[in-house]
Amino acid sequence: MTTPRIVEGVFAINKPKSLSSAQVVRDIQQAFNPSKLFAPWSDAERARRSRENNTQRRRRKDKNLQVKVGHGGTLDPMATGVLIVGVGRGTKQLQNFLGCTKTYEASVLFGAATDSYDVLGRILRKAPYNHITREKLEAALKKFRGSIEQKPPLYSALHMDGKRLYEYAREGKEIPREIKARPVRTESLELREWLPAGCHEYRWPDEEVANEERDIVDQVLHLGASSEAVENDPGDDKNPPDSGLLRGVKRRRDSEDEDKAVINRSPSNKRLEMSPAPVMSGAIQEPFTVHDEGRDSAANTAADAQTGTGSPLHSSGPPAAKLSMTVTSGFYVRSLCHDLGQELGSLGIMSELVRTKQSDFELGRNVLEYADLRKGEDVWAPQVEQMLVDWQEKMANETSGADKRTRSASQPGP
Repeated sequence: MTTPRIVEGVFAINKPKSLSSAQVVRDIQQAFNPSKLFAPWSDAERARRSRENNTQRRRRKDKNLQVKVGHGGTLDPMATGVLIVGVGRGTKQLQNFLGCTKTYEASVLFGAATDSYDVLGRILRKAPYNHITREKLEAALKKFRGSIEQKPPLYSALHMDGKRLYEYAREGKEIPREIKARPVRTESLELREWLPAGCHEYRWPDEEVANEERDIVDQVLHLGASSEAVENDPGDDKNPPDSGLLRGVKRRRDSEDEDKAVINRSPSNKRLEMSPAPVMSGAIQEPFTVHDEGRDSAANTAADAQTGTGSPLHSSGPPAAKLSMTVTSGFYVRSLCHDLGQELGSLGIMSELVRTKQSDFELGRNVLEYADLRKGEDVWAPQVEQMLVDWQEKMANETSGADKRTRSASQPGP
């Protein structure tokens, strides 16, 4: 009798907007648990657990048998694109993807800053933008190529004194000390499309940061001195910024969510069904949080930006641009948009983000579409199986090649 093949390893899925990376993993796990494809894996895991001693069984936090699934690095909830997923023993390989380069396509909208550095946040300040041209933007991009220092956004999953930065921000508390810049590298950074005023549908969010929170956030983002010059008419060029930056704004460079492999062994008890069809979600993003009703207002704003509804966009409104980049681990695209706006003597927020490639996984080539999970095992299983088989063969070939090189190096020369 032929032993059923156990498939495990690494593949990639196209994460939709509105869902956190952790939620996508839970949805994958929910589809995999009852499937025929992963029944051999479950049987083998059940047999392995039956051989555990009493101490090992007591230590096991997860008493229920679930397909072991994890992801290789967080992707912002508003972002779409390549999310690397490990299954079974493949979860042990996820750490290898944290240091690899990633390729993104992003859109930046000028003239405003938000507390989260993107359109899902709340407006902090507005700034002049009519002086920005394609030529000035292309010149500014040169300063962000190669090795640079970058500070993470205040709304990020990084820890400071045992607490995530976004928790300080949500609670309206000062962070214990200034966020330190980190070395990152931009392998390539190009302008894909210049979008003059009136030639795009991106727009600023409507919600603004409350006055009682503004001072605290200003201390972190160094934007306080810019307000007097820009509150009346951000498009006014009668008093343009000098020296390429707003007067009084501290020259700085900020740094994408914390790279961290996350393994999920059991689906959340709060969710019994697959996530609904994706829609643009919420206000201030909370990494690793499934749902947040407080996001609804900004969700409408972001959705309006995509559909052309909401407040009208005048031809005198802010310009935008589409960028493509390949960057190293720890790079924050939101910070690039924020810093680029300041470099141009204005402000900037990220309005769209797609991760098109990570390691060998690339959209349109070898990435599972999230929508296929809803179409049933007959649709997603053949694709996932082939991806995992390809991965197993790749790992076997690399191991074989390494063994040959080791044997060759150990043999004496002529």
